[in-house]
Amino acid sequence: MLKTPELAMPRTRKVTTVYNGKREVWTDYEEAKAYFLELMMSTEGEEHERAECVYIQLLHGLEKCSDEDQ
Repeated sequence: MLKTPELAMPRTRKVTTVYNGKREVWTDYEEAKAYFLELMMSTEGEEHERAECVYIQLLHGLEKCSDEDQ
């Protein structure tokens, strides 16, 4: 049995993010998480909330993460 639940693991290392209207495709999932964590910690207000939204989606292992309301 796996130590980490399969649902929490990204199926691919590739992830697409949409932040502040800019779409970016990352080939390294961990690099995307590190970028948005740093962005979240270095901003305030609305920018912080946008970065936090994307970061939380990355933590959940989604392949498409966006700061926009779905």
